[in-house]
Amino acid sequence: MALSRRLALLAFLGAAVVAVAASMWAVVAVETVLAVAVLVDLGMAGSTRQLRLSRGGDRSVRLGEPAQVTLRIANVGRRRVRAEVRDAWPPSAGAGRSRAGLDIPPGERRSLVTALLPTRRGDRLADRVTVRSYGPLGLAARQGSHLAPWRVRVLPPFTSRKHLPSKLARLRDLDGRTAVLIRGPGTEFDSLREYVPGDDVRSIDWRATARAGEVVVRTWRPERDRRVLLVLDTGRSAAGRVGDAPRLDAAMDAALLLAALATRAGDRVDFIAYDRVLRAAVQGSRTGELLADLVEAMAPLEAQLVEPDWESIAAEILRRAPHRCLVVLLTALDPSPVRHGLLPVLPRLTRGHRVLLASVADPRIAEMAARRGDAAAVYEAAAGARTNLDRQLVVQVLGRSAVTVVEGSPQELPPLLADGYLAMKAAGLL
Repeated sequence: MALSRRLALLAFLGAAVVAVAASMWAVVAVETVLAVAVLVDLGMAGSTRQLRLSRGGDRSVRLGEPAQVTLRIANVGRRRVRAEVRDAWPPSAGAGRSRAGLDIPPGERRSLVTALLPTRRGDRLADRVTVRSYGPLGLAARQGSHLAPWRVRVLPPFTSRKHLPSKLARLRDLDGRTAVLIRGPGTEFDSLREYVPGDDVRSIDWRATARAGEVVVRTWRPERDRRVLLVLDTGRSAAGRVGDAPRLDAAMDAALLLAALATRAGDRVDFIAYDRVLRAAVQGSRTGELLADLVEAMAPLEAQLVEPDWESIAAEILRRAPHRCLVVLLTALDPSPVRHGLLPVLPRLTRGHRVLLASVADPRIAEMAARRGDAAAVYEAAAGARTNLDRQLVVQVLGRSAVTVVEGSPQELPPLLADGYLAMKAAGLL
C-alpha cells in the first residue's frame, strides 16, 4: 500500500479542524473518516496482480546511439486500473522518462515507451516494474512489483570505421590495381617477365629461360588467405582510463578496424580475449558475419583486476593457430608486466608466427613531459620523461625479439595498426 499527497493534504485540513475544536472526539472523528476513506479507496482500486507485462523493442544498439524499449501492460482483471508505473533501468542505460500515469480499462492494454541513450558498453538489464494502482478518490494505492526481463546489449561504437575507406584504397593498390609486384618469403607467384638489371637472381626461372631463349624471372605478389589472430588482453592494465574511456575500449576499436581491413584483403581473422581465463572467442566466422560476431563478443567484456597469465595466453594462441599466422597482441607496454610476463613466452610465439603488438598510449604522459613552470610541473615533467624512457626501452627489447610494436593514442592507434598490417602485407612478411 502507498499513500498519496492528497491524503496528506486532507490530514492537514483535519488537523486544522482538530485545532479549532480542541476535542478528543474531533481527533477520533477525523481519523475515522480518513481511515474509512482510505479503506474504501483501496477496496475500489484495481488489482496490480491482474496486470500482465511484456516488452518489445531494440535488443542491441551501438554506444552513443539511442534505443527504444516498449513496455506493454494488459489489464486482465474486472476493475479499471488507474496507475502510476515506474520502469526501472540502471543509470548507465540512460533511460529518459521512467515514470508515467496509465489508465487501463478491463480487458485493454497500454504501452509505455522508454527512450535509452546508454553511456557504457555491455549488457543493460531492465529492473523491476513498480505499479501503483489508485482508487477513484486518489487517497491510497495498491503497489506491486513485476518482473519484465529485457536486455539491451550496447555494442562497441567502432568509431575508427571512418578510416576504412582510405585503408581499403591502399589495399587495392597492394592487390595489383597499381601492379605492386615483389619477391619475398611468404608471397604468391604472379607471372613471368623478362629479367632487368637489379632483379634478384634467385627469382630467375631457369626452365622458362631455357624455353624462351632469354633470362626470365618470376614476379610475386602479397599472399591472400592468410590468417590473423587478434589477442585482446583483458587484464589489469586494460582497466586504466585514457581520456573518457578504458584502454580496453580503445583496443577494441583498433581490433575492429584491423579485422574489417584484413577480411577485405581475403585473410581469415580469429579473435580471443584473455587474462587468466578465456573471456571470449570468435573463430571460423564467415566474411560477411565477422564484424557482427566480433562486436557481439566484445560488448560484454570488462577488464579484470588481475595480471594476465601470458603462459596460458601463449598456450591458447599456439593451440588455436598451429600454423604460421599474424598474431596481434593488444596489450599495454607497462615495463614490469612485459618483462616478467610477456618476454619469457615470446620465443615460443615468434618461432612460428609473426607477432605485432599494439598498445594504447596516454597523451597525458607527453603533456606531462612537456610541462614547465613551477616546481610541481617540473616534477610531473620528470615523471613523464621517465615513463617515456621506460616504454622506449621496452619497445627496443621487443624489437630485438622480432616483435613489431605499434603505439598511439586512442584516436591514432586504429589507423596506425592498420598501416602496420598493410606494411607487412606489402613486404611479404605475413
